[in-house]
Amino acid sequence: MLSLTDIEQAAQRLQGHLLNTPCVESRTLSQLTGAQIYLKFENLQYTASFKERGACNKLAQLTESERQRGVIAMSAGNHAQGVAYHAQRLGIRAVIVMPRFTPGVKIERTRGFGAEVVLHGDTLDASRAHALQMAEREGLVFVHPYDDEAVMAGQGTVGLEMLQAVPDLEVLVVAVGGGGLIAGMATAAKALRPGIEIIGVQTSRFPGMVNAIKGTHHPQGSSTIADGIAVGTPGVLAQAIIARRVDDLLLVDEGDIEQAMVMLLEIEKTLVEGAGAAGLAALLKYPARFAGLKVGLVLCGGNIDPLLLAAIIERGMVRAGRLARLRVSARDVPGSLARITATVADAGANIEEVHHQRAFTMLAALNAEIELVVQTRGRPHIEQVLQALRAAGFEAEEQH
Repeated sequence: MLSLTDIEQAAQRLQGHLLNTPCVESRTLSQLTGAQIYLKFENLQYTASFKERGACNKLAQLTESERQRGVIAMSAGNHAQGVAYHAQRLGIRAVIVMPRFTPGVKIERTRGFGAEVVLHGDTLDASRAHALQMAEREGLVFVHPYDDEAVMAGQGTVGLEMLQAVPDLEVLVVAVGGGGLIAGMATAAKALRPGIEIIGVQTSRFPGMVNAIKGTHHPQGSSTIADGIAVGTPGVLAQAIIARRVDDLLLVDEGDIEQAMVMLLEIEKTLVEGAGAAGLAALLKYPARFAGLKVGLVLCGGNIDPLLLAAIIERGMVRAGRLARLRVSARDVPGSLARITATVADAGANIEEVHHQRAFTMLAALNAEIELVVQTRGRPHIEQVLQALRAAGFEAEEQH
């Protein structure tokens, strides 16, 4: 089984080839959650994810004949970029098999690192099967995204660096997909600090590792904003390590992850993908569990489609009451709309959208229903805007 020595040797191999990323306290997030939070900024790696570590450690140990043959990997994104980048750096041919649903930004970046991209299958399992067939057919070395000791040892260097930076951490909270990152980190952390608690986090839509370890039967969904941890089949090697060295696994929902992403963007000015926000999502969902403890969180990746990010920010504004949809009923006479918009402006809110509804309404024929999307300062401000509209003689309510 993976040991601290494997991880320390990996750290030596990786020196100078990737960043020892910052691990610093977030005072604001600490105040908000009631725990003392330290963030490990793995989204600052060159390919914006920790996956480079395992890929680099694996490729650095290939024999000369394996290097000549080249490597193949299966990945929906971050592992692909890690393998492609370090293969290019080491002059090794890389073929990456990706599922057809992979975001375009990840495909283009992987190609940009000089890899040959093959789009095949609608699931990671279908892509994996195809990659294994190609490896067999073309004599390529298969670089597994998580179920490989060299890969797990590389990922474990994250834990090593966190405890070097903050030796008295009491808990590490780590996102779990296939389990490579947490298996490596738990191995390093438990060896260096036996009393440390290791907590894994999965999205409730992909609870494969939770089911495998806890014997539960949570159903699996088909998609999640945390696509980096959307793994149906947990790693066999990783699972054995997790069963021995990880203290607990928690599930978080999509809304928790979205909220965590927006908070990291707004408070820390740092961009993370869904999987990268899973750790903070767990602290937001289970605050009592971590209250008063020194907690290390891994911001494990920052590759996200800009359109998805825009949607998440907008939904975050709705949740925070900074974007609201109001329905106002008024007599359908000239000047009504002008009076409504003037009232909203006087109340200090900004109108983003106006929709005038005459036909699809239950109001009397002389009346119109006006739907407004307004930017506000928060929930109390929404109430002030509604009161101003009612005081001006309009019927007004918030739509959810």
